Amino acid sequence: MKFIKSTLPDNETIEMEISFHWTHTLVAWLYLLFLGWLIIGVFLFISMYLEKWTTERALTNRRLILKRGFIRRKTEEISFNRVEEVNLSQSILQRILGSGDIKVTGTGAGEIMLKNIDDPLDVQKRVNELRNWE
Repeated sequence: MKFIKSTLPDNETIEMEISFHWTHTLVAWLYLLFLGWLIIGVFLFISMYLEKWTTERALTNRRLILKRGFIRRKTEEISFNRVEEVNLSQSILQRILGSGDIKVTGTGAGEIMLKNIDDPLDVQKRVNELRNWE
């Protein structure tokens, strides 16, 4: 959360940090174990770990912020007063393991996709609470 914390104005606070589910790391290791003898397994492992290390996702008291990248940085954010929909997507396995994807759609502001997050029901509930508070 180093980048997000450093860019917040004084009147904005982080309400919730959104982390990757542990299965993200497990899948990266499985790629390395089973496809490591192929160069593709090493590349998949490295790309998944880089994604985890260089992605920050947080809910503040005013907006949803997603930051990706290390050298080249890309940020996406939606103010809660612009949030139109908060959609949850979970497969059966994701539901059992407690992971899932959330798509937050804003009015005129596009959408932010949060993939393979930990405790998606709590994130969905928190976004809805914060957007109704505005």
